[in-house]
Amino acid sequence: MHDVMRTCLAVLCGLALTATGLGASPAAEEAPAAAMEKEMVLDPTTGKMVSAPEYGGTFTWGDAAGAPHCDPHIHGWGPRAITLVGEKLGLGNWAADRAEISFADPYTPLRFVTGALAESWEMVDPLTYVFRIRDGVRWHDKAPMNGREFVAQDVVYNLHRYTGSGSGFTEPGAATPIASIPFESITASDDATVVIRLTVPKVDLPELLLINWWIFMLPPEVIEQHGDLTDCDNMVGTGPYMLTEWVEGSSITYSKNPDYWDYDEKYPDNRLPYIDQINRLIMPEKDTQLAALRSGRLDYIGQSGGGQLQAAQVQTLQRTNPDIVVYPWAFRSETSVAFNMRHPSPFQDIRVRKAMQMAIDLETINNTYFGGFGMTKPQGIIGDGLKGFFIPFEEWPEATRKVFAYDPEGAEALLDEAGYPRGADGIRFKAVHNPLPGWDMGYQEIAVEYWDAIGVDVEIRTHEGTQLSGLITDGTYEGMTFMDLGNDTDPNVLLDRLTIGMVWGRTGHEDPVMDAKAKAAMAAATFEEQQRLVAEADMYMIEQHWYIWGPKVPQFEAVQPWIMGFNGEIFFGTHSPFERLWIDSALKSEMGF
Repeated sequence: MHDVMRTCLAVLCGLALTATGLGASPAAEEAPAAAMEKEMVLDPTTGKMVSAPEYGGTFTWGDAAGAPHCDPHIHGWGPRAITLVGEKLGLGNWAADRAEISFADPYTPLRFVTGALAESWEMVDPLTYVFRIRDGVRWHDKAPMNGREFVAQDVVYNLHRYTGSGSGFTEPGAATPIASIPFESITASDDATVVIRLTVPKVDLPELLLINWWIFMLPPEVIEQHGDLTDCDNMVGTGPYMLTEWVEGSSITYSKNPDYWDYDEKYPDNRLPYIDQINRLIMPEKDTQLAALRSGRLDYIGQSGGGQLQAAQVQTLQRTNPDIVVYPWAFRSETSVAFNMRHPSPFQDIRVRKAMQMAIDLETINNTYFGGFGMTKPQGIIGDGLKGFFIPFEEWPEATRKVFAYDPEGAEALLDEAGYPRGADGIRFKAVHNPLPGWDMGYQEIAVEYWDAIGVDVEIRTHEGTQLSGLITDGTYEGMTFMDLGNDTDPNVLLDRLTIGMVWGRTGHEDPVMDAKAKAAMAAATFEEQQRLVAEADMYMIEQHWYIWGPKVPQFEAVQPWIMGFNGEIFFGTHSPFERLWIDSALKSEMGF
């Protein structure tokens, strides 16, 4: 976590922050006197003493939206539903020092990845990888899997399905990031060995197959029987919990898998999971979630479930419920904007695009509207959490840096030069902005006021999320839309968005130089070469000014003080760490819950 974020949290939220930058309320740091009488253990990842792990109890978390189905092959929402039930080939090393990695960013470098369903892996040569499948893992004892052993053929089946390259599958998944990988073959040489051969090197193949957001190992017999996993009642996994009840739009109930294979990496004698039952309550309204948290009905709200809090909500929560622990995280800018380059408009002129950036006073907005929480230092599509993959702002060319400084006079001069003088009504031209529902609308309204000050009349046009997705997919949205810059996730996935024909780059630019740079980075033969080429491609994108940079503002998770083992982790190969947490039942009782 960045120093500015730590400072803002300490001053504005009254939080005591640890050396790792993860926040906890003063009451939680002091530890109630009763806790001192309990058995305490050292958390080796943080150096803190915590109450000893215990088994049992029920954990409840609030989910803002739920998920429409359980199949990540069909759409990216699938992983939200099957977390805790399905598993991946790898996951982040839960025993890693949190001073080195917080697991608050989506990208986990390979050195912090450990085996899950795959016990180990190796690159035999630049085109050949071998994955060894863990012995003794079994599917849940539920038809039609009936507790059979998980084997290498299950991995082959899933990878064929995700990529449309075998086992009867000819079309890749709708959102899978591995469909474009140059596979030559995916085979099982025996029940414990998967052999993958490529046509060209792919240096980040292990990360993509081990811990990518989508790539869960799903039950082949279920898919063969039902065609897919859109009906969550059919979900069977190998994970720490079984999905035992699905009430669409209301709740999901997970029950402990008594035959789960894994142990707690911090306390290796302890078999997982600790908690008996996990309830996921669908609560679309933030006020409802907060009320349930304050009353003790919820144990957690945050990124797992789309219930993350904004700074103002955290400040209020800290005043009313100082015992509740909050953790900040920021892995992308959700205030940035993309220009649609597909259609004739003033935004085809780079001088106009530069002027739109120069018109916004990011520092003032951050210090007032965001209370100083945000990071305003400009970034490209690659976030500052991806060390080595980007060129620091201080090293950018001076002419490029100047565009990101607030300069309304310079912006007006550029617009005059581009041939857009003010009319009699003071307006140079009109434009449309299409923000994403659910992202910070207040910031967008402030940005519109700054653009109005330089004579650009911008209309905010709202859409339903699915409607806007359709407009982006077919490239028909007018003017501008939302963009997530400064993204701390897989750099190759991010660059793929900037290649010709990829809709999720938003702009629709068809720049052969950008295309070549991005593809070269994705085809790098070594990690060092990958870092250098990603940084070069990112810098080229920045200099085209296809996007307007906006502050990278943290959001927050909130958890009850009786939940132990949690330090703000969000992404470590699963979509929640709840199977590794436990409930301090004595503390919960002492607090009257």
